[in-house]
Amino acid sequence: MDDLDQKIITQLQMDFPLEVNPYQIIAERLGIDAEVLFKRVENLLDLGTIRRIGASVDSRKIGYSSTLAAIRVSGDKLDQACELIDSCTEITHSYLRSNEYNIWFTVIASSQERIKEVIEQLRVNLDLQDCDVLDLPVLKLFKLDARFKPTK
Repeated sequence: MDDLDQKIITQLQMDFPLEVNPYQIIAERLGIDAEVLFKRVENLLDLGTIRRIGASVDSRKIGYSSTLAAIRVSGDKLDQACELIDSCTEITHSYLRSNEYNIWFTVIASSQERIKEVIEQLRVNLDLQDCDVLDLPVLKLFKLDARFKPTK
C-alpha cells in the first residue's frame, strides 16, 4: 500500500461525500482521476484491506432494538445453525468462536419482542436448551468512533 492508498482510505473513512458522484468528489480532493480512484478502491477491496463501504445506521434512532446473542451448538449442528442464522434478515453479523458459546451474532429488529422471537425460533429449530442461548442486550452504550490508520 502506497501513500495514495493511505490517503484514499482516510478520505473514505473521514469525509465520504453524500452526493450523486462521491468518487468524483474524492478523486478531485486527491487530485487524481476518478477511474484511478475507483480501480484502487476495487484493489483494496480485493486485497481485503477494505472490507465494506456503506452507511452505518444507528438502529435506535429509527426506532429499532438490538442485542448481542450467542448460542452453544454441537459440531454436528454447526452447519445447520449457520444456515439458519444466515437466512435470518434481522441478524446483521455472525461469528464463529472457539469457546463454549461458539456462534455469536447481532440481532436488530423492530422491537424487543421480535428479537426474542428470532432467538426463540433459532433455539427451537436447533433443539437447544435455554442454557444454550445467551441474549445480551445493551445496558449502557459505549459507542466508539473507530477509524483506522493504515500502516506501512
